[in-house]
Amino acid sequence: MVFSLQLGSLIAPAYACGCGAMVVDRDTRVSVDRETSVVGWDGSTEQIVMRLTVRGNAPEAAWIMPVPHRATVELGDASLFSELQTLTAPVSATRHYFWPRAKDWPFGGSGNTSGDAAAPAAAAPVEVVGRERLGPFDVARLAATDPTALEGWLKENGFELPDRLATALRPYVEQKWEYVAVRLAPQESGGPLSGELDPLRLRFASDRLVYPMRLSRLAATPQSLGLYVLAAHRMEPRGAIGGRPPEVTYAGRVDTAQEEGAYGALDALTGGKPVFVTAIDQSFPRPELIDGDHELRAAAADTPYRTTYYRDELLTVGGIPAWVLSLLGGAVVLVAALVLVLRARGRRPVTPPPPVTVPPPLG
Repeated sequence: MVFSLQLGSLIAPAYACGCGAMVVDRDTRVSVDRETSVVGWDGSTEQIVMRLTVRGNAPEAAWIMPVPHRATVELGDASLFSELQTLTAPVSATRHYFWPRAKDWPFGGSGNTSGDAAAPAAAAPVEVVGRERLGPFDVARLAATDPTALEGWLKENGFELPDRLATALRPYVEQKWEYVAVRLAPQESGGPLSGELDPLRLRFASDRLVYPMRLSRLAATPQSLGLYVLAAHRMEPRGAIGGRPPEVTYAGRVDTAQEEGAYGALDALTGGKPVFVTAIDQSFPRPELIDGDHELRAAAADTPYRTTYYRDELLTVGGIPAWVLSLLGGAVVLVAALVLVLRARGRRPVTPPPPVTVPPPLG
């Protein structure tokens, strides 16, 4: 089974997030401060558990999620998200350097430096294939032949589908995808839509792991994406889909069954089986360049990796910088060598000069 976690943001009335779009009344405003999604796939069925944190003055809103096949919807487990964040959190470590830097003696005071982290058919009526009340959500599962039909259904239910969103939905219509339309309402009647909403869990048939991203091109501000993927092997996106190259921040094999209940919700999703966790971050400075949905595939190798934030410290021995001891040791060795050379010369025997031969006098 494969899982991923996606983080993003959106601002209404027509701005989109990574896998859906929020629609509110023209005179009101709602923003999603954070969108967290867990996506699972077993080769034939995909599931998405999503939680939204919203704020604004709108008493209600509609959120639209395109799905490749007919979906079932239920409430999800909120503890799943905190477990995933804890599981793949970065770690801290200390690394030492040998030669002094600008802040070290003798250049400056003693101290440490810190390292940086590394064209549609004619409109047809929308078919409402299911409708449920789940916590604060009024969930309608829709089958529509084109965005115009979806727009008509939203208008009948008090919402207006912006033109940009209708255009962005056309690729899903061409692929014959369906929609999950969720009417969001506050727990207290009459109040604004605000706070952390209960997570929703969607399930639908899919022969590939795909995470809808096309609607993010409607965002007015740069978007960020965080994917937490659990599979038999390390995973990677097939492409950048208009953003910066995806960056792996964690990769490693995890056995939740050996964590003594620390990851109960995650263990329930994986069925207690060991999985390989891959965390991927990606940014979209220009969301309008997003040109497709994310597809995930197995990487070439299961190379482990974990983001580590380093604190750099000068290497010392007994409180004395190692480079000082090294220089002192070198000086001692040099002096000792000179002494030995001098002593060797002092003990060397002196060779007497050859005898002088005086020639006999002439005559």
